[in-house]
Amino acid sequence: MRAAVGLLSALTLLLLMGAAITQRIQSKKPTRKPGQGRRQPIPGPRRVPATQSPFLPEPKEPTDFPPPILGPPSIFPDCPRECFCDPSYPSALNCENRNLRKVPVIPSRVHYLYLQNNYISEVTAEAFVNATELRWVNLANNRIKKIDKEVFGKVPSLLYLFLQKNKLKEVPAALPVGLEQLRLSKNHISKIPAGAFKKLKHLALLDLYHNELSDSDLGKNTFKDLTHLIQLNLARNILKKMPAGIPTSIIQLFLDRNSIADIPKDYFEGFAHLAFVRLNYNQLSDKGVPKAVFNLSSLLDLQLSHNNFTSVPLFNAHLEHLHLDHNSIENINGTQICPYSLQADYGDITLGPKLRYLRLDGNHLRPPLPMDVAMCFRHLHSIVI
Repeated sequence: MRAAVGLLSALTLLLLMGAAITQRIQSKKPTRKPGQGRRQPIPGPRRVPATQSPFLPEPKEPTDFPPPILGPPSIFPDCPRECFCDPSYPSALNCENRNLRKVPVIPSRVHYLYLQNNYISEVTAEAFVNATELRWVNLANNRIKKIDKEVFGKVPSLLYLFLQKNKLKEVPAALPVGLEQLRLSKNHISKIPAGAFKKLKHLALLDLYHNELSDSDLGKNTFKDLTHLIQLNLARNILKKMPAGIPTSIIQLFLDRNSIADIPKDYFEGFAHLAFVRLNYNQLSDKGVPKAVFNLSSLLDLQLSHNNFTSVPLFNAHLEHLHLDHNSIENINGTQICPYSLQADYGDITLGPKLRYLRLDGNHLRPPLPMDVAMCFRHLHSIVI
């Protein structure tokens, strides 16, 4: 009996200890491996008050420009940090593609200044105070709207000035008298101030391509002083008439992509050196163009593509290239356009007409060309029809 009571007491004690251990285990927080914890909620989009735009406004110029690029340390103490001074070319200052907002101070030793492809909007005289020996200035592809009148008075030796692809509205004033090339294409020029080209007797190239010049902007005295001008480019403007007062020294005259419909009969009289004339993409027709207006002994290349001609205008025996594609020509008569009589015996073929290239595609012609064309123009190497 006593043994049974002892066994029962032992079993009771064992059950009580097991219950205590079980309760202790359940009261402890289970451990988790790293990364297996409860995932934090992902915050939703930030609410923006109704009075505030959900998008920040775009930054305005000049804050949207990238920062200027500084050049490496130079052996020249006067070299601006935003430029590069090549020891091999001490007379050149390279500041192109540097994200510049203004022209740095130019050292007096510099002859060649490269400032193209920047963000310059104004050219002031202070930068050129010491640059009296400049020969070449390239300011192309900037955002220039204004050039101080005193700038070019500081650089009397300047020969080449490149200002294409900017935002100029008129030709700069007070240009150096020794200037030989002036490039102003792809601006917004609609005004040439009186006397803008005064005393520029050395200017050989004037490029005004792709501007906003009209007939009223080109007076008879606009080009009066350009007595040595060789190339004049007035293509892609808004001209309706042939420009007046073109210097007789001219060799290349480019008037493509205007709205010119008429050419005065005596327009080219006195042009003893005119060799290249481009009048593509205009409104020229047989009615507005005298038959023999292009019969110039100096003319070598005549381009009349994309006009309204119905017949081939007369030309001189010295002409070598003739572009008449994309007109309204229906037939071609070699006897009529031949500068010489087809019955003439040249003896020496070099004495015959010099035409080498003839383009007639885009008209109402069908090959082959009449035999009299081949009989007259024996130097023809290429005919496009």
